[in-house]
Amino acid sequence: MSRIQLLDSRLANQIAAGEVVERPASVVKELLENALDAGARQLNLDVEQGGVKLIRVRDDGAGIEKSDLPLALSRHATSKISSLEDLEAIGSLGFRGEALAAISSVSRLTMTSATAGNAEAWQVQVEGRDMAPVLQPAAHPQGTTVEMRDLFFNTPARRRFLRKEKTEFGHLEEVFRRIALSEFDTGFRLTHNQKVIHQLPAAATEAQRAQRVARLCGSAFVDQSIRVDIERAGLRLHGWLGLPTFSRSQADLQYFFVNGRVIRDKVVSHAVRQAYRDVLYHGRHPAYVLFFELDPAQVDVNVHPTKHEVRFREQRMVHDFLFRTLHRAIADMRPGQAAEIGGEAEHAAGYEGGAEYVAGASSVVGAPGVNFSAMPQTQDGLQLDAPTIAGVSESSFSRDQSGDRPVGGYASFAPSGGAYGAGVAPMPESGDVPPLGFAIAQLHGIFILSENREGLVLVDMHAAHERITYERLKVSWDSDKVRSQPLLVPHSMAVSTREADFAEQQPEVFEKLGFRLDRAGPESLIVREVPALLRDAGAESLVRDVLSDLVAHGSSDRIEAVLHELLSTMACHGSVRANRRLTIPEMNGLLRDMEATERSGQCNHGRPTWTQMTLKELDKLFLRGR
Repeated sequence: MSRIQLLDSRLANQIAAGEVVERPASVVKELLENALDAGARQLNLDVEQGGVKLIRVRDDGAGIEKSDLPLALSRHATSKISSLEDLEAIGSLGFRGEALAAISSVSRLTMTSATAGNAEAWQVQVEGRDMAPVLQPAAHPQGTTVEMRDLFFNTPARRRFLRKEKTEFGHLEEVFRRIALSEFDTGFRLTHNQKVIHQLPAAATEAQRAQRVARLCGSAFVDQSIRVDIERAGLRLHGWLGLPTFSRSQADLQYFFVNGRVIRDKVVSHAVRQAYRDVLYHGRHPAYVLFFELDPAQVDVNVHPTKHEVRFREQRMVHDFLFRTLHRAIADMRPGQAAEIGGEAEHAAGYEGGAEYVAGASSVVGAPGVNFSAMPQTQDGLQLDAPTIAGVSESSFSRDQSGDRPVGGYASFAPSGGAYGAGVAPMPESGDVPPLGFAIAQLHGIFILSENREGLVLVDMHAAHERITYERLKVSWDSDKVRSQPLLVPHSMAVSTREADFAEQQPEVFEKLGFRLDRAGPESLIVREVPALLRDAGAESLVRDVLSDLVAHGSSDRIEAVLHELLSTMACHGSVRANRRLTIPEMNGLLRDMEATERSGQCNHGRPTWTQMTLKELDKLFLRGR
């Protein structure tokens, strides 16, 4: 008797179900994706008992012909690909032809469908592959309804691994949320135990799309995010990018879609982390809903049975595009007018939300170069006066004929006799008002109080000046480039053959980072030069980390990260300290520098540097208008 046997179709399908159908949420994902591939513009999802008892998906798509209904339940049967060329450039969400076969092998499945122009619909039923599909006529409008009952009824061992109803529905709702975010042109409805949970109409306009994101991710996310839309060299990235101050303790609000498919990818994750590195508080996670579009031939989605992972053919190009786009978007998050990164300002009627920022402003406007060896210090920290901060003196501001009101938007303070703003002129009734307004007082030597059109602005002066100083140090360092310093005693280190080959074949990559490496053997390198500022940072560990990043991602930011950490420490020690009394010109100079400095909304450690209290919020505090 042969020891090798062909598996029967029922057993093969149940093995496949172990990969495809993990829990009710897996069934929902497959059925919703099939409906979207069929061109559905309205999707209704009804579930009971967390999806274990019932999952019903109804769509208004193209439908399935009578002759194709039984075939649709067969394994590896699909209408979405027919050749190897189709597999190399997949444009649909599903393509394997395993989902319906796997689901029907572990449940009681009924599928009813009607196509356009046909007067009657047809229905096919199957129960756990124990009986052949039963085909019969039915009543149904154009589209398809797939009804799954009693998941894992014939595999009790797998059913015991399911969690409580609330837990299973939580996973199912998360899948629904991801798919509803991926297809704005389709309306969605979700009910659980006959109770409507989500009712989402089709979103055709930008305002309606923002409303859907607000419903699914929370209005706070939309209010504290910016719109990004950048297209370059056949790559497009658009969506909502959360402000660094809207960080979360877990990575539970991160949605990244590649050609409409939600994915998890290490290249994407690394690019996003790298973009947020300089502004995020330690241990926090960014929030975003981003859509990445590229030629389907440039991405392989056939690398995992659940299609959650992809592989980019040009990983380095994708990584660089994502990092540079997000890094620039985050850098441009500063107080200013409402605009879109990569586009014009757009506030659609009927919806208000989104952060205010300026797109495309220069790095540090008017920021003088910083001399590392000669940073002026006082007992309180960095020497801080009006010319130092703002680059101008009080005498350079023009005034109207009365002599007590400044002319122009950025020169709006009067001569002051003290730090608390004696003699401060009122905010001009006309003319430009800077986003952070005009300083009126200092509180406890820590906070600057400023008045703008919206109301009151509170600024943490040390955190704000720390960011300004840090950004200037980075600009100065970048202009000087990375300088190398030879080691008195070259350092020998053991590496893998692959890493040694990489270092030998691409020496220019390390030279650009300030290193000089020579190969000493099949698995050894000699470090002869290191970046001058990092000579005491541990050459071997730095080289190992850089090699690891280069081999895995094609790029490395380790050197930059360590350099920035050092510059951040210098900026912290060189910034104005608490209890330092500032004059009104000094405070206004600090506000103007904040408006011109990249990432000025957060200090070097990710904490916010300023906050706005509107007149409505102030009225609410004192019960005004009631």
